[in-house]
Amino acid sequence: METKKTNKDVLVKGIKTMGVTVILMFLGPTLFYIGVTNSEKPLYIPLLIAAIVACILAIYFGFKGLKTIMDSIFKN
Repeated sequence: METKKTNKDVLVKGIKTMGVTVILMFLGPTLFYIGVTNSEKPLYIPLLIAAIVACILAIYFGFKGLKTIMDSIFKN
């Protein structure tokens, strides 16, 4: 009878992806706040665009990291 084991290499990859997610989760709203409070500055629009991209990437990497961790646990 074969026992299922967690693939540790894939698990580490998933945890690293979740680390990127945590960084982006803080970076996106921080950039958004800085951009909104300085609407008279010349970098207003680029900061808002960077903030929105960081928030979208945080969501993407969050789902990707969770899927990778689940694959390491449940796939053969």
